[in-house]
Amino acid sequence: MESPVFFQPAAGWVGDVIPFQEDGHFRLFYLHELRDVPKPGTSWNLVTTNDLVTFHDDGVALSHGDNDAADFNMYTGSFIRDGGTHHVFYTGQNPLDLGADGAPLQLIMHATSTDGMETWQKHPEHTFGASAGYETGDWRDPFVFFDGGASLWRMLLAARHTDGPERRRGVIAQLTSTDLITWSPTQPFWDPRRYITHECPDVFQWGDWWYLVYSEFSESFTTHYRMAKSLDGPWLVPPQDTIDGRAFYASKSAERDGRRFFFGWIASKDGRRDDGAWQWAGTMSTLEATQAPDGTLRFKFASELVDSFDSVAEVTVALPSLSEIDVPDGYRAILSEEDLPDQAYIRAEFDIAPGTTECGLLLRASADGDESYIVRLEPGKSRMVFDRWPRKATGEMQWQVSGDVPFAIELERPCDLTPGVHTLEVILEGDICVAVVDRRVALSTRIYDRPRGRLGVFVGEGAAVIRELKVLVRSNN
Repeated sequence: MESPVFFQPAAGWVGDVIPFQEDGHFRLFYLHELRDVPKPGTSWNLVTTNDLVTFHDDGVALSHGDNDAADFNMYTGSFIRDGGTHHVFYTGQNPLDLGADGAPLQLIMHATSTDGMETWQKHPEHTFGASAGYETGDWRDPFVFFDGGASLWRMLLAARHTDGPERRRGVIAQLTSTDLITWSPTQPFWDPRRYITHECPDVFQWGDWWYLVYSEFSESFTTHYRMAKSLDGPWLVPPQDTIDGRAFYASKSAERDGRRFFFGWIASKDGRRDDGAWQWAGTMSTLEATQAPDGTLRFKFASELVDSFDSVAEVTVALPSLSEIDVPDGYRAILSEEDLPDQAYIRAEFDIAPGTTECGLLLRASADGDESYIVRLEPGKSRMVFDRWPRKATGEMQWQVSGDVPFAIELERPCDLTPGVHTLEVILEGDICVAVVDRRVALSTRIYDRPRGRLGVFVGEGAAVIRELKVLVRSNN
């Protein structure tokens, strides 16, 4: 495809994204994952965009150190500008260097640029490790920002206490500085004693609210956010506190013209199979946040991305004359005669009747609709689910029939589906699928096993009027 929606380098995968916006131009640095054996060091690569639609791959932007260097692996960090100098703070790690806790030592490192981020000077003399009371093997992902109220710089770190239950030592540690060189530890920024680690912390202000974003390195592997009226908290848990589901991870944000964009990666799966295990790193993806009147965040496709799909595809679903599917105690699906394009934007508007159990879209379906990917809206359970049929088991579960394998619980998202009109948008591209409900709730995943198939709409145990159903492609493709 000439113009991909989701960026991935020609060789390798996209790890954590470190976005920086200046003068309307997005620089999206990312950890370049090669998955070679033996495992090479990790550098930061760069992709740039002005329109969130076209991406330019600039290759290596910050090179990792040699085999003996403390930054043999350059892990996540952040950028700031102070006067005419850009600063990057990042995590340095070398598997040969072990900390006091026996884990590979993680260090905070510093580099500067005085030529507009074209070249960088590393400052190994500014390197420092974990403060007292924190594990030396978890001291990473520095996020630096200026606190105008206190007239100092704050650095937030993904860290772990040396004491407490193993699974609940995660903390966002905090240091402060007045010169971006000497850093002094202070009280933790956030210390819920809830998770293993809070990776990739990110803080920003939007109107009257402050937001704390972090990726939960625990049982859910999900990016969350909290909100507060002050940097000192208390940090409130919104009713729906995640950016996306399991597949969209390590998301960090950047602002432009009053709009806030979240950049993360959609994880690949082992063996390029739907039933493969999730892997670290994948393909870059972007969601735009909007702010509700109560301060909570909603997530949708950027309008620039949707508008880039400008041509109607030759995919037609022959809906009933009144566009209503009414099956009070059954199920009905209506499918296209044509296959979906490999890259497509799909928009469906459902007017869901009270008491309806389910409705939604079939993607890459067989002619009879029985084999398919499924984006299912379940009003009674207030959730969107990504499912597939047949479901295949692996390993010790292969003896079981397909129906005994449930849909992946990490691929469901809570959402308000009260009776009435709801919009479901989907972007497909190759082995990636992202769905958004009502421009509020997003769900990303991989789709490997069915590379081709038809589009369908369905209703189960209830009724829905299909007010709109369209498939668009990009005319330049």
